[in-house]
Amino acid sequence: MSTTTIPTIDLNDGASIPQLGFGVFQIPPPETARATEAALEAGYRHIDTAEMYQNEAGVGRAVAASGLARDEVFVTSKLNNGFHRPDDARRAFDGTLAALGMDHVDLFLVHWPLPTLYGGDFVSTWRTLEEFAADGRARSIGVSNFQPAHLDRLAAETGTVPSVNQVEAHPYFTNDEVRAYGGEHGIVTEAWSPIAQGAVLDDETIVKIAERLGRTPAQVTLRWHLQRGDVVFPKSTSPQRMAENFALFDFELDDADVRAITALDKGESGRTGPNPDRFDYVPD
Repeated sequence: MSTTTIPTIDLNDGASIPQLGFGVFQIPPPETARATEAALEAGYRHIDTAEMYQNEAGVGRAVAASGLARDEVFVTSKLNNGFHRPDDARRAFDGTLAALGMDHVDLFLVHWPLPTLYGGDFVSTWRTLEEFAADGRARSIGVSNFQPAHLDRLAAETGTVPSVNQVEAHPYFTNDEVRAYGGEHGIVTEAWSPIAQGAVLDDETIVKIAERLGRTPAQVTLRWHLQRGDVVFPKSTSPQRMAENFALFDFELDDADVRAITALDKGESGRTGPNPDRFDYVPD
């Protein structure tokens, strides 16, 4: 087991979050427990799941089997897009805790704003998450894929600033407008799709930096995220790749490297996922 201490970032509610985590998106439910157990063995202490991934139970089994105390593992989940109405959200959150086998999550997020659904009402959904924070079953609450206009609405109509905003971010889509909004309002940015689903790994700029430093392109890209101050949670089912993704704290990129990687941004055309202003997927 690694003895590396993962840096933490302070949240606006007084909690703190490990800056490096392990993501379980697209890991099939039957494989999730094994993969998460391997991640915890490698030293990860932050696991990111979601109701729509259908693998919360595997995460819960892995944490229970790890022998780690519950407060040693930071667990995030997210609200299913089909359950934005307050009563539905309450039932869904109860289901999350039951699936995880836990009495609380460390962070619970509204997975998508879905501004074209539910009459455009994600505010009542957010107020329902405020209930989960008030009763302690969600130690922190936040959002995912929210644009500045969505965040402005929460600020105008509710009393709680999200602790985090989990958004697509990588060298081909730096998403700096959303990141800057977070920085101005005390909202930590978490980056999903941090290596653009592998698209950046053969980029000439990143490959050259990796070769000079004796690192992999993935390590260089993840290190870029960390030095920008974002939380990142790469996904892998390979223990070797998990270990590589964890080995980010014994080297640094210089300022020129960070600038060169940031300059790879392609704007909107660099997205690998949907635009949150239009995304309206609800699972069957």
